[in-house]
Amino acid sequence: MRRGHRELLVVGDRILVKPEEGEVRTKVGLILPVGAVEKEAVQSGRAVAIGPGTPLPPPHDGADEPWREAAAAPARYLPMQVREGDYLVFFRKAAIEISFQDERYLVVPHSAVLVIVRDDAPVPDALPENL
Repeated sequence: MRRGHRELLVVGDRILVKPEEGEVRTKVGLILPVGAVEKEAVQSGRAVAIGPGTPLPPPHDGADEPWREAAAAPARYLPMQVREGDYLVFFRKAAIEISFQDERYLVVPHSAVLVIVRDDAPVPDALPENL
């Protein structure tokens, strides 16, 4: 994510989330301040940037000499399910709050995400025929 002359890179299996702000109204009409909402076990927000995923070990070439230096292979990652723009519900205690360019964000590990809501994903009516 680039802002001005600075760039914020998310590493590993982490997600940069813009949390929902503002007051929350309960079912009976009480307005809860932001501090009360932050004590909840779960929180939600929009994914702004995502890391490359969980790093995978380099492939084993089957050599009988493990001390031999292998050719430098490019880094491999296990991709995440989350995409930029997804709406997430996650464990609040696992998130770390940061400030970047005077805006508040949360860094959330992929394992703390409970639910992903994706607006543009059409739900198929039937299974594909070529399964």
